[in-house]
Amino acid sequence: MFTLDSITLRLGGHVILDRASVAMPPKARVGLVGRNGAGKSSLLKMIAGLYEPDDGRIEAPAGTRIGYLAQDAPGGLATPFETVLAADTERAALLDEAETATDPHRIAEIHERLNAIDAHGAPARAARILAGLGFPEEAQHRPLDQFSGGWRMRVALAALLFSEPDLLLLDEPSNHLDLEAAVWLETFLRAYPASLIVVSHERDMLNNVASHIVHVDHGKTTLYAGNYDQFERQRHERQAQDAAMREKQEAKRKKLQAYVDRWRYKAHTARQAQSRLKALQRMAPAAEIFDDASLVFDFPSPKEVKPPLLMLEDVAVGYATGKPVLSHVDLRIDPDDRIALVGRNGNGKTTLARALAGDLVPMSGAIKSSGKLAVGYFAQHQIEELVPGDTPLQHMERLLPDAKPGKVRNHLARFGFSGDKVSIAVRALSGGERARLSLALVTRDAPHILILDEPTNHLDVDAREALVQALAGFGGAVIVVSHDRHLLSLIADRLLLVDGGTAREFDGTLDDYRDSILGAARSRKDKDRPDAIRDLVSKAERKEKRKAAADARERTKPLRKAVAQAEADMKTLSAKRDAVDAKLIEAAPSEASELMKQRGRIARDLEDAEARWLEASEAVEAAMAGLEA
Repeated sequence: MFTLDSITLRLGGHVILDRASVAMPPKARVGLVGRNGAGKSSLLKMIAGLYEPDDGRIEAPAGTRIGYLAQDAPGGLATPFETVLAADTERAALLDEAETATDPHRIAEIHERLNAIDAHGAPARAARILAGLGFPEEAQHRPLDQFSGGWRMRVALAALLFSEPDLLLLDEPSNHLDLEAAVWLETFLRAYPASLIVVSHERDMLNNVASHIVHVDHGKTTLYAGNYDQFERQRHERQAQDAAMREKQEAKRKKLQAYVDRWRYKAHTARQAQSRLKALQRMAPAAEIFDDASLVFDFPSPKEVKPPLLMLEDVAVGYATGKPVLSHVDLRIDPDDRIALVGRNGNGKTTLARALAGDLVPMSGAIKSSGKLAVGYFAQHQIEELVPGDTPLQHMERLLPDAKPGKVRNHLARFGFSGDKVSIAVRALSGGERARLSLALVTRDAPHILILDEPTNHLDVDAREALVQALAGFGGAVIVVSHDRHLLSLIADRLLLVDGGTAREFDGTLDDYRDSILGAARSRKDKDRPDAIRDLVSKAERKEKRKAAADARERTKPLRKAVAQAEADMKTLSAKRDAVDAKLIEAAPSEASELMKQRGRIARDLEDAEARWLEASEAVEAAMAGLEA
């Protein structure tokens, strides 16, 4: 069992962890979650030995090998294959010793140990891991210096996975991965034979991999059994209990305080008053629920224009020098489209996104757009291009020089920048806040098409949920590139596969695409083995099933939009109801009546939203019934 016992960690004068304790069961797969800045990465570094705790103890079984993914990407002339093999230091040392050993007994011991650790199967295992992370065989034998930083970080991840430590520590391992590699990694981690702790904001990964969740919040750690969805249910139940406890405690506190205030100076009741005052001072505050009120995304809906918004006809697109990255691309985009671009990194997803945004002129073919079309394009590099010393208000004023101050501030408020927040320098903003600012900047003109290239990399789980709800309520088309399957499954109605030098519709659901990825991986692994099951379903039957699924998705598109809109309304109304409840606690009698009327109206609207959600959900379920058979 791995244990943190009353750990306190301070960095830069700030308390990151405050007497945090947690005991992790043997061979647990732990998801480490919490808001950005809560201390998850610091906790991971402390477990890895990079930080020393200021107080408390870390206890692990003797001889535990801990593996942590360093932030420095490997480089040099070594190949990815050589780098991964070298990660098994015991195997490498034994092979070197076997070359020079002369003692027959020692030679026998070396070969016995090599057999025990399956040294002869290591090259095949290294190649499989690299292939799963996106390296074809040819790329596995090229020098590392020929790869970008992101691909070299994949090599570092492959080396860590290959070394199979007793405790595997991963900090946002999918940040450098595409959807295909992320799916493979999730499958690998589910079968990992030892303990692991992963910091991730990928809801699907936390649901499919984690057996336990450790929640880091305000310096404390709490262990929950189960995956992320189970953790969220337990956390909400605990929050409801804490809220009820605080309400009861506050009522008791007021009653005690009223007695003390009335009787503490009366001689015959002074002793009883002092007794109640001591009880009041001893009363420990119930756990407080902390919510980030700035978790806001609210995209302005555009003015209506006639469809189609964009038409691509036999388009070839690429860069100034060299041949086209993509050719023979035909695509129509309408105002209600929700499209996910899928395919391995390097196949041209970003190139296509830039062409749709108007950043790249076609080499051939034509891109026709509706008149007065506005496009908002978000990419990761835009976050890095924000001016560190400038404020959100200054950034927005530069882009809207003729706009009235109220309009500028109102648009920033849509993304959680209001009050003093508009005047904070970018350098002081978190990664998630910078992402929200970038989204605010690209949507300033209420675009008809929103193109998002990996929008979730700097967002925690709650922020991603807020983004999903905002996109569901957006009145224009959405095109997204992301490795976050949870976001794609809730947003995308169409999949566009970018592969083989072109882009074409993928005839199936996101689950079908995931299955095709895993099926291709199994085919590579078992290509020399007969597989009778594969032949049970004919190609024609599979095609027919995909067509039926696509037809059902098209029929249910308005219903699924209604579900998403109802969910967004329910969350907004619940927040309004809670705000009114908070005001009622302190309200004077003259204000309470109006607040109760306001609460009644909100409750009726909430009931209506819940009814709409239930009706639309049941209709979607009925429409999709039979497709699983």
